[in-house]
Amino acid sequence: MRILIDISHPAHVHFFKHASRIWQEHGHAVKFVARNKEITFQLLEDYQIPYRGLSTIRKGLTGLAVELIEHQSRLAGVAREFKPDVMLNIGGTFIVHAGKLMGIRTVVFTDTEHAKLSNGITFPFATWICTPTAYMNDLGRKQVRYNGYQELAYTHPNRFIPNPQTLAECGLSEGEPFSVLRFVSWGASHDVGQLGLSDDDKLTLVKNLREHGKVLITSETPLPAELEPFKFRVSPTRIHDLLYYANLYIGEGATMASEAAQFGTPSIYINTLVLGYINELSREYGLVEHYTVGQEAVAAALRLASNPDQKQVHQQRRQRMLAEKIDVTAWMVEFVEKLQ
Repeated sequence: MRILIDISHPAHVHFFKHASRIWQEHGHAVKFVARNKEITFQLLEDYQIPYRGLSTIRKGLTGLAVELIEHQSRLAGVAREFKPDVMLNIGGTFIVHAGKLMGIRTVVFTDTEHAKLSNGITFPFATWICTPTAYMNDLGRKQVRYNGYQELAYTHPNRFIPNPQTLAECGLSEGEPFSVLRFVSWGASHDVGQLGLSDDDKLTLVKNLREHGKVLITSETPLPAELEPFKFRVSPTRIHDLLYYANLYIGEGATMASEAAQFGTPSIYINTLVLGYINELSREYGLVEHYTVGQEAVAAALRLASNPDQKQVHQQRRQRMLAEKIDVTAWMVEFVEKLQ
């Protein structure tokens, strides 16, 4: 079987990395293509995954439209050379039109209900659309639901072993309390009109969290000058080690909020966007707290950070979640191989 994987976001490298290795071990040919967004290329190179870059992210809806045309035209050229039996992508917008025109089956993975524009131009052309069971929308006969979360493809204990050496690289020792903060750029099409933390919220948050341990910040957007010293530098392949060992995560990105939660780290998601899987992690398992008002999120973060037993509580909740969910990589490998 010939499998083409299109990577359009850094997190998607993590999603596909284990499955691609297993497919190759099973004798299938796998080819990666990617768009140049943030650290996507660096992750692929760090994981020693050969790839071909097809486009670079542009700003605004017009820029995204130009990139889409550029990316899909180059993808068609790669597909003519590689002759894939199936193409895979999270979100799917970058593969479905070329797939439809060239008669190549496409598997779209998605967990983002509010991406209405991209979903609207993607779903009608997809062959299959794979979603978590927590996904709030009914997509009809193309939809295939699985009992897990996208992040469980790489956060599941079958796939992830934390490396304490990462702590030393960030000047931390095992058992030392610290918080990880994540601020996004608000550049995606579905981010238009959405809100997270103001600069004042960020300053207040860091000032108070410092009383409960070190603070590490990763940010897609420029930070106030006072917060620049808190930015941490570690290989992007090691960020999940920090999320695993952290006492608290707070941020505007749902993916990292979900990752932290699945490691049993108290997690706060601050964003006006609502997602089915975040709702389930919050209401069913108590692993995420979701806020739309910055000041409320800051207060919640300080409450969690001040409770030394909170991490243990979340570890117990994590065990229940893992007992009820699947190894998403194992499911994905089997699903794609059945398409032969």
